[in-house]
Amino acid sequence: MTQNFDLGGDLRIKRMGFGAMRLPVSSLDGPPNDRDTGLKILRRAVELGVDHIDTAAFYYHQDGAAANEMIRAALSPYPSGLVVATKVGPYRGPDDPIPSGQLKASQLRAEVERNLTELGRDRLDLVYLRPGGMEDPSDEPIGERFEVLAGLREEGLIRHLGLSHISRAQLDEARTIAPVAAVQNRFDVTQPQDAELLAVCEREHIGYAPYFPLGGFGIPDDAVVNAIAARRGATVPQVLLAGLLALSPVLLAIPGTGSPDHLEENLAAARLTLTPEDLADLKR
Repeated sequence: MTQNFDLGGDLRIKRMGFGAMRLPVSSLDGPPNDRDTGLKILRRAVELGVDHIDTAAFYYHQDGAAANEMIRAALSPYPSGLVVATKVGPYRGPDDPIPSGQLKASQLRAEVERNLTELGRDRLDLVYLRPGGMEDPSDEPIGERFEVLAGLREEGLIRHLGLSHISRAQLDEARTIAPVAAVQNRFDVTQPQDAELLAVCEREHIGYAPYFPLGGFGIPDDAVVNAIAARRGATVPQVLLAGLLALSPVLLAIPGTGSPDHLEENLAAARLTLTPEDLADLKR
């Protein structure tokens, strides 16, 4: 199993990365996490070889730190080869625990510039357009908004473009405008409902980074995964992550955590080798 992926054909990254969503807060209605702990997690992640961090300007706690600010504070000046991906599209008001609306095409430049400023970068490595909310992806046209990001890519403010929480029709529409380097949809080995889109990404060498690689709202209590974890002497999250990496060479794991111990546990999953029996069970 290859450990690397060439994002957009020219950015080589390890397939095990880190998601920053849980750095400021661990749950929607929870208190802010300790900022110093978050900074230590980011630095330790890079020490352990992480070279792909996923973030967004709307990852913040109303009474605490924001993911982008923490990434800059912990890692700037950034080490060579570190890829930082972010998302634009959702709008979050000052008192909203999660984004409650969508930015218009005319507002996307300001949101990209906000990410540049918060992260302290001259160019963003990867920017995903997320055109919808928490409901299932739709076939709503996204061309006008994606064209704005494509223009910023031509200006040199963005290196590669991606799409998050989208349908096959939206991927096809975007690819008529500009290359798509990565997709970020919901997917884990217990809920492989996006297998058709994953197959498209694999055929077209588009990275696929599930935004809920560990189930999202709690670790799944899945009998098959539990059994594999028991016979491999691994944890359930490790099996979930190793299963993703084994499923397709374009899958990129971006587990997030506010716990230093969970960081070590998650990253160790890249070294867990599942047997053909394990993989057959996961593909049930």
